[in-house]
Amino acid sequence: MTSQASAAATLSPIAPAPPLGSEPLARNLIEAYLAVRGETERRAAPLSPEDQVVQSMPDASPAKWHRAHTTWFFEQFLLTDHCKGYQPFHPDYAFLFNSYYVSAGPRHTRGARGLITRPGVEEIGAYRHHVDAAVVEFLGASDASMLSAVAPLIEVGLNHEQQHQELMLTDILHAFAQSPVAPAYDVNWRFPSSNRGGDAWVTLPEGIHTIGHSGTSFHFDNEKPAHRALVGPVKLARNLVTNAEWLAFMKDGGYETATLWLMDGFATAAKDGWQAPGHWYRVGDEWKIMTLGGLRPIDPDAPVCHVSYYEADAFARWSGKHLPTEMEWEVAARSNELHDAFGIVWQWTRSAYAPYPGYRATEGALGEYNGKFMVNQLVLRGSSLATPAGHSRISYRNFFYPHHRWQFTGLRLADYA
Repeated sequence: MTSQASAAATLSPIAPAPPLGSEPLARNLIEAYLAVRGETERRAAPLSPEDQVVQSMPDASPAKWHRAHTTWFFEQFLLTDHCKGYQPFHPDYAFLFNSYYVSAGPRHTRGARGLITRPGVEEIGAYRHHVDAAVVEFLGASDASMLSAVAPLIEVGLNHEQQHQELMLTDILHAFAQSPVAPAYDVNWRFPSSNRGGDAWVTLPEGIHTIGHSGTSFHFDNEKPAHRALVGPVKLARNLVTNAEWLAFMKDGGYETATLWLMDGFATAAKDGWQAPGHWYRVGDEWKIMTLGGLRPIDPDAPVCHVSYYEADAFARWSGKHLPTEMEWEVAARSNELHDAFGIVWQWTRSAYAPYPGYRATEGALGEYNGKFMVNQLVLRGSSLATPAGHSRISYRNFFYPHHRWQFTGLRLADYA
């Protein structure tokens, strides 16, 4: 997504040469920590200070805020709670850069994050360096008992930061899409190649399957507990819906045909003037799409992206099909027969974002991470071109409101077998 070589060349070292300590776990944690923190800075490197402060809508956040918030996470939950004698970098930062952790204290209004012109980009860089150095020193000096105690927290923090790495790209793309000069995040960026071919459908006969995360590897609390569910008979499209197919939907009056839409969706499309997916623009007689590489012609063979659940549902109805449930998607993905399940677009399902049977939120402030959002949202599965390497898994449950479409969101169809 970024030009990694040129971006990395602009970076200062994240922290001094770390005192890795004698514990292998300390070494592993420090290396993982610095790798993830470095990726955040690489993604921010192509952005100017002006780019980093802009907030194009309440649902998006400035890149500077993302960099600061992920730093506050480690300062608040790791250093302040576990590192004896640690003093926060600045007394105002907890208020400015907390997101929705009510248990951790008051916070600045989400929709006004773009008004935080100060501290500036350089000061946020100093904040990140300060916290990184403190984390490395803390881990290097900790004994095996402390390391074992904080390792799960660090793992959550790193996965949390990877989520914000994806948001940094989707949010700056939304901001650049509002600009009359259509700036590029990376002029060399290209949409990933998709994999097509083979049978059109993956058929799932009726059966009882285990859904959710099993085992001890990392997962968020909303992926557990693993449970049994009846799936099928159903068939899922092997391939993602393409731009060419979406253009046919548009040409056939898909955005104007009320009978294809959920009532709230049709009202939203009318209110917001939707005539095409997000970031699509009519230029003369041609549709173009705003990408991380700037404004580009629509590639008819590429998977469609930046569509809301409302649009995906309407398209499925126009096709005479429907969207899969998240359980159907997971079973099909485990068969390794779906093309582009990961790394292109998140795929809408028709499953409400709700707790699995027996779900219990994590105790303490981190229990606010997922559980309190389990209402009025829909589940997406897979991952996108903006998802960092190593942050995808079959049981991962992403979730957004049905009108959201600034993310790299697309769809595959399902039908009754």
